[in-house]
Amino acid sequence: MKVLKPPQSGSTAGVTASRNRFGQYERTRAIPVNPNSAAQGLVRGRLSVNSAAWRSLTPAQRAGWSDLGLSTIRTDSLGQSYNLQGNQAYCMINNNRLLCGLTVIANAPAVISPVNITTPTLTLTAAALSLAYLPTPMPAATYLVLYASPQRSPGRAFEADYRFIKVSAVAGASPLVALTEYTAKFGVPVVGNRIFFSLVAISLGFESGPLNITQLVA
Repeated sequence: MKVLKPPQSGSTAGVTASRNRFGQYERTRAIPVNPNSAAQGLVRGRLSVNSAAWRSLTPAQRAGWSDLGLSTIRTDSLGQSYNLQGNQAYCMINNNRLLCGLTVIANAPAVISPVNITTPTLTLTAAALSLAYLPTPMPAATYLVLYASPQRSPGRAFEADYRFIKVSAVAGASPLVALTEYTAKFGVPVVGNRIFFSLVAISLGFESGPLNITQLVA
């Protein structure tokens, strides 16, 4: 139900408040689904390891991560900007490094800006899923990470459920082929269904902004 009131996000007394492109709304609170999938376990495992490692850092190391957090800006569900805390910056960088097969680092790195992915061209059928992109190959120490949605109806225009599909080799060349990985997670693409994709470049733990695209299965 759409409402006119100060921006809110969260649940209380069985009601959840949030916002979308049409404005503030409230709905009946729903219990989140917890499938305990293998992919979910991997993400939780990385977060658990890095959260525990944060406690073993020296005060000087924590101060370095706090400084990095202050230079990292994120946007919450209400569209408001905020900075990361030191432990959040530490987990963000090291979670991304582990996703790419890199080792965890204890000292905060200098800020870098990964290359932005441009001109994506998607081949999407029941027998092929590949993504051509620029720049190719990706710069040194940079990975392309692909996230995708489950298969949706063709009329859908908005997607919020992106899940990890595949990470490229370091400095990988176009195209990124991902039919096997997508099919293992969501089944064979069905002609006429819509799938949403999100592309992110990761360099030494730092992420680029996402590039979101969508296409019907041909």
